[in-house]
Amino acid sequence: MLEIVILGRGGQGAQTAGNQLARALFDEGLFVQVFATYGGARRGTPVASSLRADARPIRLRSDITQADALLCFDESLLTQAFVERGREGALVVVNSPRETDAFEQWARRILPVDGKAIAQRNDMGKVVNSALLGAFTAALGQPSLEAMCAVIEATAPTKVAQNIAACREAHGLIAGQLEEATI
Repeated sequence: MLEIVILGRGGQGAQTAGNQLARALFDEGLFVQVFATYGGARRGTPVASSLRADARPIRLRSDITQADALLCFDESLLTQAFVERGREGALVVVNSPRETDAFEQWARRILPVDGKAIAQRNDMGKVVNSALLGAFTAALGQPSLEAMCAVIEATAPTKVAQNIAACREAHGLIAGQLEEATI
């Protein structure tokens, strides 16, 4: 079973990203479970989206404490407590303009992606969720880029082409980084 936690601030799109990721995984034939937690239920407070995906029906109904992968929408939320919600060896993707070596203090594999810059290049302003989903799916290896883009196309309220372009750009960037790391 794949367990994922997405953390962001209210208004950044972390909840939407969790729902879109769950739908893309579902569209690829997996059973999914997605649930959210809200802090103060207002813009700017920490919010989390958690999801499970498996080839079999999911009967587990508890919080995720040892996720396989973590996606952090805001580098300021990257704390020891959040990182420890991932199991040893968990993938962590963080929205940050800094380089990978800036995160060496964490005992996890952390991949930074500058979602804000990608969003701005694709006329998305500060809306980073499509870019972060592209980067996250590349690092995770699932769902496919095409499944993720199909969900974004079906659910983006505006700027559909720009959202898809941001997702594709970030996916390509991370896929390229991972390919270089294995050479």
